[in-house]
Amino acid sequence: MGVPLRPVAARSVYREVAPPPALADVLACGWHGRTGWARPLRVLPDGCADLVWDGDALTVVVTVGAPLRLWVPASASRVGVRLRCGAAAAVLGCSMAELPAVTRLGDLWGAAARLAEEQLAAADPRAQRGILEALVARRGGAPDRRVLAAVHALGTAARTSGVAVGLSERALRRHFVHAVGAGPKQLHRVHRFQRFLRLLEPLAAGQASLAVVAAGLGYADQSHLGRECRRLSGSSPAALVRVAEKFQTAAPPARHDRAHVPSHHRGAR
Repeated sequence: MGVPLRPVAARSVYREVAPPPALADVLACGWHGRTGWARPLRVLPDGCADLVWDGDALTVVVTVGAPLRLWVPASASRVGVRLRCGAAAAVLGCSMAELPAVTRLGDLWGAAARLAEEQLAAADPRAQRGILEALVARRGGAPDRRVLAAVHALGTAARTSGVAVGLSERALRRHFVHAVGAGPKQLHRVHRFQRFLRLLEPLAAGQASLAVVAAGLGYADQSHLGRECRRLSGSSPAALVRVAEKFQTAAPPARHDRAHVPSHHRGAR
């Protein structure tokens, strides 16, 4: 899910929709966006993988360790579906640890992906998300339920040691590296950072302080929060809060690109 890192003009749009019930185990959401103006888009890590159609190519975008910067032209219109954290390896048919941040889906799925690109290019924008959902449905692939349970538990756990899903620590890490592309400790850090992003608006409104938020999220202190923010977003906590303040005072209210600060796939971006 993403957090905006700068005010976005009203013509720049990002919206998410719930996945079909039959795909809820593997898809977190569908989404579409319109760039509005040419700029580098910063995609913040969330541990998910997105299938993204940009009008030219169908790609897989993964962010789990560091922010990703993508250049988007002013005319860009994008449609995507977000694979749940822990489910992408089963759907894509490969270890997430082997994937770079951006991969053309045709390199993984061959003719099936190329056919989907032809269908997407010929489809009305309103139908493109349905094509992506159907593509995921045809692939099938059952995610490891233990990994999904551990991913969910890490979203609220104070420590990774508190996650018990019937696997040893070594086995859990091995399964995580395959399914997520990072170990439980790294994903725990990403989840905690995402929880911080969801508190930016209260911080901008003066309803909380960085020190109190840092303690509540389990950071050792405010400096620890600062180091993690710079590592995972490239910005300080205060800089992220200042951007949230700009969004609160913008008129008319602005939508935002995903930073995977997307929601997820995430985008400041």
